[in-house]
Amino acid sequence: MEGASFGAGRAGGAIDPVDFLKQPQTLLRVTTWIFSIVVFGSIVNECYVNKDSHHPELLCIFNENESACSYGIAVGVIAFFGCIFFFVVDLYFQQISSVKDRKRAVLLDLGFSGFLAFLWFVAFCFLANQWQRTTLTRGFSQGADAARAAITFSFFSIIIWVVLALRALQRYRLGTDMSLFATEQFGADPSASYPGYPGGSGVESTETYQSPPFTETLEPNPKGYQVPAY
Repeated sequence: MEGASFGAGRAGGAIDPVDFLKQPQTLLRVTTWIFSIVVFGSIVNECYVNKDSHHPELLCIFNENESACSYGIAVGVIAFFGCIFFFVVDLYFQQISSVKDRKRAVLLDLGFSGFLAFLWFVAFCFLANQWQRTTLTRGFSQGADAARAAITFSFFSIIIWVVLALRALQRYRLGTDMSLFATEQFGADPSASYPGYPGGSGVESTETYQSPPFTETLEPNPKGYQVPAY
């Protein structure tokens, strides 16, 4: 079963690239990977602008708060490399033969996905708050679209990372339930014997005894039959 090995029911099987790319989890990772590029790419390329002609230095468009831009870039980069790492883990997950290693991989996925969902939530709130306080000058208006894109895709990233965390939690619960079921059925001691058939009371009843099939009691001279004399 799939849950018996934390989502790797065919552990050790060959990798089918087409089936792997069609998996919902793979599509979610690719999508959030693209969203992370949009966020930190927009901030790096277009959210550092000149306030006006009298200020030649580049300022962060989010209320001139350098921390807002830095935080958005940092979360985007973390999500970018995190998606690549777990994409590789998903690719070779079927090759992991140890149940304990698969359990660690699922727990790591669960923790990281929940952590990224929290970071993106903070990023969305932080960027949106600073954008509301931003006074759009002529210079800042040039990067307005990039700032809105960073805020929008930060919000979308929250949803996707929450979905990834829920999928990892589902895989963990399935694997744990099946492990408990297997533990109840068989003893933990490798030398323990398998449970036998349930024993009876130890007293056999003569009333329920039946003769073996195809056996008859042969009499030397059955009734009604006489041996012919030659």
